[in-house]
Amino acid sequence: MVLSAVETAEAVRSRRLSAREAVEQALARIAARDREVTAFVFTDAAAALAQADRIDSAVRRGEDPGPLAGVPFGVKDNDAVAGMPTRNGSLLLADAPPEPCDSVHVGRLRAAGAIAIGKVAAAEFGLDGVTCTLAHGVTRNPWNLARTPSGSSGGSSAAVAAGFVPLATGSDGLGSIRCPAGFTGLVGLKPSLGRIPRADGFRDTSSPGALTATVRDTARYLDVVSGPDDRDRMSLPASAVRYEALIETLDVAGLKALFSADLGFAPVTDEVRAVCEDAARGLAGAAGLDLRPEGFACVNAYVAWNALAARTLRAQFEAAGWLPDHADRISPGPRAFIERHGALSIREELAYQQVLKTLERQVAEFFDRYDVLITPTACCEAYAAEGPLPDEIEGRDASQTNAEPYTTIGSICWNPSISVPAGCSRSGLPLGLLITGPRHRDDTVLRLARIWEQARPWPRAAPGWEVSG
Repeated sequence: MVLSAVETAEAVRSRRLSAREAVEQALARIAARDREVTAFVFTDAAAALAQADRIDSAVRRGEDPGPLAGVPFGVKDNDAVAGMPTRNGSLLLADAPPEPCDSVHVGRLRAAGAIAIGKVAAAEFGLDGVTCTLAHGVTRNPWNLARTPSGSSGGSSAAVAAGFVPLATGSDGLGSIRCPAGFTGLVGLKPSLGRIPRADGFRDTSSPGALTATVRDTARYLDVVSGPDDRDRMSLPASAVRYEALIETLDVAGLKALFSADLGFAPVTDEVRAVCEDAARGLAGAAGLDLRPEGFACVNAYVAWNALAARTLRAQFEAAGWLPDHADRISPGPRAFIERHGALSIREELAYQQVLKTLERQVAEFFDRYDVLITPTACCEAYAAEGPLPDEIEGRDASQTNAEPYTTIGSICWNPSISVPAGCSRSGLPLGLLITGPRHRDDTVLRLARIWEQARPWPRAAPGWEVSG
């Protein structure tokens, strides 16, 4: 079995495993099988092994290298690692130089003893629901190589689901951690906005995060990377709690929860509806939740958010000189996204802003009455690795909702939201369950995820990818 991040760190700290051995095993797994999935797009074995040796030396001296000592991890290709290029999955940045320093996020991981072994594939500039780029080709789902691990953190989810590393960083602007987790049977947390500082951000909805195979790994990760930083004016004060402890002890019995299969507007397959409703009932029973029978409907903010985001991106691409002269160097999905939504009138912009405000009000009113919202993570199982995203689901038009409309709530309204495995489809693909809580109650969603993990454990890697640690 692949060791978790926590198991790896404890083994390194107790000298049952060396950090060098942990890194060498990860690099060997990547060398042997990454050509099948294209998770990693850059590795630096020499730098990783050098850091591993420093950690092992510290352990021999009786020092504690940190709570993630010796844990090899992958870094999404939009996050900075000192000495590695940041290419954002784009030919436009193919010649990007090595970064001079780590991002806040990566720096905190490395300070805790984690070892960055390379960059993992990302949808170009985070703008696609598949991870398929002109720069790096197609990233595939280890559960079924014909299917996508989603986007934009598809390389991260593929790397963890394939057992290459126990942790890979991601970022989530509208579901780019949670949807990959849902499609690959992993844990994907988008914390409350500001819980993890950003060096920069895509609008005011994007948060750093990580893909892991266990809730405890995610909790320890959050303990390491959360806390304020003046480079991010939205960053929250340091938490008074330790999430890793709370996932075992927080009392959630009696919390009022509601399951919504479609948010009142989304096309969803009958299979997803049935599997996720069963999982919601199972979670409620295991956690002692008061699962209410009422429905929940909210405004569909997918088109509004995309239009506003695309307008900003189009301006940035034009300022950089990439549009219109180098449009042929942009992958088809992101190029179509920018071209489709790029031009807005003031009247249209105001109308779309009002849609987002309406969603914020509706979600605030919901959490005045309830403590937890449970939904599917996506409306269907993973689709083709090359795309495109489905325009029709269960015979209904999905062009205005996408296959993943549920994640908009946590992003636009800044709520903590976590995807965990709900079960599998008839074809054997993972289906995700999304647990969303009130703002700043990251502890609640993590605790519920841990209870569900204990009630219905899931595999740490895709079938056929399990390897010994």
